[in-house]
Formats: sequence, C-alpha cells, structure tokens
Amino acid sequence: MARLSTVEPDRVTPDLKPIYDAFLRERGAVPNMFKTLAHRPEILRTITAAFKAILGTGTLPLALKEMVGVAVSRANRCAYCNASHTMIAQKLGIPPATLDALQDPASAPLAPRERAAIAFALAMTKDSNNVPDALVEELKSHFTEGEIVEIGCVAGIFNFFNRFNNALAMDLTSYAPPS
Repeated sequence: MARLSTVEPDRVTPDLKPIYDAFLRERGAVPNMFKTLAHRPEILRTITAAFKAILGTGTLPLALKEMVGVAVSRANRCAYCNASHTMIAQKLGIPPATLDALQDPASAPLAPRERAAIAFALAMTKDSNNVPDALVEELKSHFTEGEIVEIGCVAGIFNFFNRFNNALAMDLTSYAPPS
C-alpha cells in the first residue's frame, strides 16, 4: 500500500491539467508516481519536463533508453518502474527474453553498443564512484559524448525514480488502452 496519497485528475490544479491530459493521451492513465509528485506542482512540472527531455530528445533510440531504464529498475528492485517500463519496452518490440537477460549484459542477446550502454548504466547504478575506465572507453567506441550523456541521464533519472517509488511503496498504475 502506498505511503502517500495521489492527486487524482478531478483534484488537480488547472496548471497541471495539461500534464495529466498528456499522460492520459499517451499512456491511458496518469502514472501514480506523477500523481504523487503533484502534491508539489513545481516539482511535478520540473520532473516531467526533465523526463520528457531525457527520454524524448537526443539521438539514441527510445528502445535503447527503455532497456537502460528496465535494467536499472530491475537492479534496484523497483517493481513500479519495472512494470511500467517493461510494458513500454515490449510495445517497442523488445522481446521479454532480452529484457530478462539485461542484468548480465555480457551474455544478453544484445548488439555490442547496447551491451556497453547497459553495462555502463548498471555500473553507474551499483557504484557510480567505481565505474571502470575500460567500460567508459568501450562506451566511447560506440557512442558520441552527447549520447553518453543521454545514457547517463536515463540511468540517473531511473535511479531517482526507483528510490522515490521504493521508499514510498508506490502502487502500480493500472493502464487502460489510450483512446
């Protein structure tokens, strides 16, 4: 059971209604995490903008970003983010077997650049002070510096979301098909 209440669509302030409407259009529901963040509208606006910039811009494919998010969420044992982003990743065509193998990127059925991105995200998640130089060099052989920033930001925002959702025992969001 969630430790905090959610701000339901009928109670949301008018300035947040466009954010809720966008989630309803894109996902069929407003995720519980964002409805919880709505207790502080300025935080919801900022985090939603950051999330959209990190996942929705740049040059990396969304499928790779979602694989990074799922790998980080599984490493952090975040049932909330894992459920939501596994669903999104599968809709993007990533097979369940690939998602299940992400915790061991060396043996996962991934392209070398995907393997490097996942390994970096997991190393960053496990101990960001001890990411091996060799791993960063491997990353540089596949990605531009801007793309490495994208990977690091995806891993970083998922680490934030995972900790927030785990600590607050966030209830899974029930999704209806978008209309």
